[in-house]
Amino acid sequence: MKLVRLGPDEIFHRCLSPKWAFAPTSGAGAAIDGGRFNRPGIEALYLSRAPQTALEEYRQGASITPPGTLAAYVITLDHVADLSAGFDPALWAEEWAAWDCAWRKIARIDRKVPPSWRLADTLIADGFRGLLFPSLRHAGGTNLVVFNANQTDRDLVAVHDPEGRLPKDQSSWSRS
Repeated sequence: MKLVRLGPDEIFHRCLSPKWAFAPTSGAGAAIDGGRFNRPGIEALYLSRAPQTALEEYRQGASITPPGTLAAYVITLDHVADLSAGFDPALWAEEWAAWDCAWRKIARIDRKVPPSWRLADTLIADGFRGLLFPSLRHAGGTNLVVFNANQTDRDLVAVHDPEGRLPKDQSSWSRS
């Protein structure tokens, strides 16, 4: 396994759903249904190295882009697994060959545990702060999943919002 340190102050990006833009570092949205590298109930923040990759990840193949807010993040993380070059049997255990499984189908239709969730479980249990991995939505793009619960006071995951433009709460989403 390849291990890296990100930063100090490395820049990543994310397209925020308007409903969750008030909590840009929470990972709570991903915890609702799970994600490629997190089971439901586990908070994880998915970011991209480049703005275009963030947009393609947000679109998830949709022909028309839904409303969203592009945000930049300043990242300093120790203990990050680096799968960004893809699976290499010389660096990764054989089970990592399935990192790019069809996790939604496996979890939601087959009602089984996707291999990528098991891989993430191991990383989380071993104290990894995150995982870099290739984008399946934007060729050549790199994503980062941050395991929120494993962050320490030496880590930094901060949205860049110097003018305070992001919403402060979900009040615009309350029912009338």
